[in-house]
Amino acid sequence: QVQLVESGGGLVQAGGSLRLSCAASGRAFSSYVMGWFRQTPGKEREFVVSINRNGDDTYYADSLKGRFTIARDNAKNMVYLQMNSLKPEDTAVYYCAARVGTFTTARARSYDYWGQGTQVTVSS
Repeated sequence: QVQLVESGGGLVQAGGSLRLSCAASGRAFSSYVMGWFRQTPGKEREFVVSINRNGDDTYYADSLKGRFTIARDNAKNMVYLQMNSLKPEDTAVYYCAARVGTFTTARARSYDYWGQGTQVTVSS
């Protein structure tokens, strides 16, 4: 089992940047595929990006490629989401997720563990 805690959210102006962090505790962090999702009120959770266990394969939502970057540090049990050129439509609660498996995926149902989320608000 793994516990996930996100941090780094906040209020930023359009065009700015934020880096989200997700700290994992528990066993064998390197055995989990990690992902980031986001959600706004009244909408389904939206896939952002996924990274495989050793960090050499990533899968981004097409609409976010080029602005968002995921990275992981297995030695520190951390995964990061660097968000650049933020837009008001990026405003959401961002969730870190972990799945037992080998491959990246955009399917939220494939993830076994979730953090509590961190709010990102982008002002225009």
